[in-house]
Amino acid sequence: MRYLEIAIPKGRRQAVLDILEDEGIDYVVGDETSGRGYAAVVRFPLPTRAVEPLLDRLNRAGIDDEARVVVINAETVISRSFDALLDQYSHGGTKGERTSRQVLRTRADELTPSFSIYVVMLLISAVVATAGLLADSPAVVVGSMVIAPLIGPALAANVGIVTGDDKLTSTGFRYQVVGVAIVVAASIGLATLARVAGLEPAGVDIVVVAELQERVSPNLLSLAVALGAGVAGILSLTRGFSEAIVGVMIAAALIPPAAAVGITVAWGMYGAALGAAVLVTVNVLSINLAALTTLWIAGYRPQGLFEVSPTRRPTYAYAVVFGVALLVLAAPLVSITLLDFHTTELRSSATDEVDAALEEPQFDGLEVDSVEVTLDDDYPVRSVDQVVVTVSGDDPGQIPALSERIHEGVAAHTDEPVVVEVQFVVSEQRGGTSGDRIDAFSRSVEQGSIPDSSL
Repeated sequence: MRYLEIAIPKGRRQAVLDILEDEGIDYVVGDETSGRGYAAVVRFPLPTRAVEPLLDRLNRAGIDDEARVVVINAETVISRSFDALLDQYSHGGTKGERTSRQVLRTRADELTPSFSIYVVMLLISAVVATAGLLADSPAVVVGSMVIAPLIGPALAANVGIVTGDDKLTSTGFRYQVVGVAIVVAASIGLATLARVAGLEPAGVDIVVVAELQERVSPNLLSLAVALGAGVAGILSLTRGFSEAIVGVMIAAALIPPAAAVGITVAWGMYGAALGAAVLVTVNVLSINLAALTTLWIAGYRPQGLFEVSPTRRPTYAYAVVFGVALLVLAAPLVSITLLDFHTTELRSSATDEVDAALEEPQFDGLEVDSVEVTLDDDYPVRSVDQVVVTVSGDDPGQIPALSERIHEGVAAHTDEPVVVEVQFVVSEQRGGTSGDRIDAFSRSVEQGSIPDSSL
């Protein structure tokens, strides 16, 4: 429920009171004596759902920016006429609250902090995220999301679009672009210092760190996080849920990938940096497209006769730009997703072939330890590098034949050249002495290759 106070401009008193009477609203009116151009002040309670239609009707009657409207929350209203009004706006028994677009615009603006505070908080978040990624610490990475003030700009931009507030729109988009740039720049600086200081947790190939690897070679599942964050953000704003919790979800889609861009640039791995940059861009577009679509479906748009068309056109334009750009940038994610499926299928097929081979009498005494499919380092769109099979036993002499057998089996499951490597772990040498020697035999699927071995 809401409680409204409207300072009525001179010459508009009767028009306002006629609208309130027609709506069946109980009101209290008093004369305005401040000499500031107001004729009267009217106060009345109103169901939340009724705020937007009433203000639209007043606007069409000429009560526009010259009037002063204050909307505050009301704890309870004891009135039979108010109960009837509440039923009238319950839409078939649903009395859930829907924030008016006038209040929505104010709330979105309030969620956007001052620029100085925004920059400081993002710098702190970038430092924490970079440290968490370098340390491969999920807990620290989550901490960086909690303090990132990204929910305000993400929502403000789209609320501004559907309500025709150009200033709110430009502020929201400017904050988003600047925010991502700040995180990337800060991450580059911190990661460069870490590398110079010799703090390289994964050596030169920094992307083998689990927290980094999933962000430099993203798949389509990444879209689900960003799209969900955009929808949840709008619902939190319009339905009164916790914006702080949803803010963490939005930050999860932006802060770690942006920090991953900085880290990989500092390590000179520009292909991996490109993959992380694509993920950041896709997530920004997904959040905004989901938020804009949710707002439009929920009916948040100017309702005046002369406002709908001008606002609808830019809304469609933004939606088309977001959608087309998202489709173009999602192409690498599709390729990576298909590679993930292929890798999983190839690993399963290779495992079946190894199990079948080891059941043959000539390989009696051998046991499989692991079957892995490794990818190359050509980020962001990688390809299968080799299939690595590790077996253990006490007779390395069986390995050349086993390598040939597995090679033939795996070749039947792929149309592309791939190297199959069999590693042999000597579990027990002659005389009962334990050993740890590893023989590796590899054979390419390409015709005419020659197996090689190394100790």
